[in-house]
Amino acid sequence: MSATNQQVTRRRVFHIPGYDPMHPRRYRELYRKEAAAQADISGYEIAVKAETAEDSFRWSVAARIDGQPALAQVDVLVWSDIVRDSMAQSIPATYWQLLHTSWIYIRTGTLRRLMWMRKGPVIAALYPVLMLLAQLAVAILAGALVGGLVYRLVMGALGLVGLTDGAVFDSVGWVAWGLYWALFVVCLTVLLRWFKAKDNRLFAYYLMHDYAFSARLRGENPPELEERMGQFAQAIAAALADEVDEVLVVGHSSGAHLAVSILADVIRAGHVKADGARLAFLSLGHVVPMMSFLPRARRLRRDLAFLATQENFTWVDVSAPGDGCCFALCDPVGVSGVTPPGKRWPLVISAAFTQSLSPAKWTSLRWRFFRLHFQYLCAFDQPKDYDYFQITAGPLFLRERFRGRGPSKSRIDTPVSKYTAMLP
Repeated sequence: MSATNQQVTRRRVFHIPGYDPMHPRRYRELYRKEAAAQADISGYEIAVKAETAEDSFRWSVAARIDGQPALAQVDVLVWSDIVRDSMAQSIPATYWQLLHTSWIYIRTGTLRRLMWMRKGPVIAALYPVLMLLAQLAVAILAGALVGGLVYRLVMGALGLVGLTDGAVFDSVGWVAWGLYWALFVVCLTVLLRWFKAKDNRLFAYYLMHDYAFSARLRGENPPELEERMGQFAQAIAAALADEVDEVLVVGHSSGAHLAVSILADVIRAGHVKADGARLAFLSLGHVVPMMSFLPRARRLRRDLAFLATQENFTWVDVSAPGDGCCFALCDPVGVSGVTPPGKRWPLVISAAFTQSLSPAKWTSLRWRFFRLHFQYLCAFDQPKDYDYFQITAGPLFLRERFRGRGPSKSRIDTPVSKYTAMLP
């Protein structure tokens, strides 16, 4: 369908989640709940209906906003199985990941350069390292205390504390030392397993697996992820050939850098036609520098530079300084040091949490860092120009919605990355 009109009547939306092991059903239920809340606040109509799909998780949306009806089909492009497989690590393997990942970010100078931009995501990256080391220290201390206590009790009961007679000591001392090390290992194992069982609250293992997944190939995507990204590109290409007005790809968190490469492949393959559906990209709370600053992220850097110049394409990047888990207002193209001549995208704007959320709402969410990282997908009780549900289900094209909107004055686009090489 030609996209020459200024109104969208039919839209395809593809949501690419971040590093998330949860079933994509959570995104549909979140959309259903928060869309209803935003509609009540902003005074429009919206309805969500579950649908079935073979290769994605899907729902449809019918909306009437400013008197204009629009239909949308939303597909979550699923890679949570890959995430779960990468998280299926033993406790010792996770501590090896800690050492390996820390070494990569420190040795390459990437960690230091990331700190030049935003402290929040760097603190979030250091959190699992410090938390896991603290857990290990507590477990070792507890094991040493319990083992030492039993050792002294055994030796004291036999009147052997301080004994220097080797022959007598050897007759029972090895038993006491055996108990010491047995209890030490038991305490260490039990406590570390207990900490891991509580990770749904602590998030130390989850975040460690996340950063290790990005760093293990120093910025390259693993083969199984590249294969899945190719499938995602095919789904988006098929939608562009469908009778729709706009194909909107939403990349949240680490899903943003996946979307960059997927969309670059779609455009290079010639699937975007001047008289066809418009292709748009909404990146939310991105963490692109965690990948693009690594030495082997040549494909990602090339794709960033490529998307930045595309004409039949729209890219709006939304973040907020209140989100400590993203590189807020950092232009992913600029800070990666790959700004090409004729750069058009992305338009970097702020969701302005402190303004678009009421004081009471902001106070309740301010220290809930992971919840804030998902706020882009939720309702705002004092909305400004960013409204996720109007963007994904409303009658305006993404480009028209933000036409004339300047980039945030606080954006960071200074080249920071040490590594800027791109694939030929």
